[in-house]
Amino acid sequence: MEVLVVLAGLLIAGFVCIAVVAALVSAAAFAVKLVLLPIKILLLPLVAVVVVVKFAILIALGSVLIALLIPIAVLCILVAAPFILLSAAV
Repeated sequence: MEVLVVLAGLLIAGFVCIAVVAALVSAAAFAVKLVLLPIKILLLPLVAVVVVVKFAILIALGSVLIALLIPIAVLCILVAAPFILLSAAV
């Protein structure tokens, strides 16, 4: 019977140790987040500038692509127009 009591005590001690370690890890993670917060706040404007520049480049590339596709479409229409007229006349 004494062995079971000792075993139960060890089991409870193990759970307490695991809980303490989990609490320490959680507190350390919070401390690291708290220490890195000023760095995140300082880097936030730089990230915003990078995102705005990225979207500006994407919009510029999209407009260039559309500007290149319009003359190609006109050229295709000019090449296909005689064949369309011939097929309609027959």
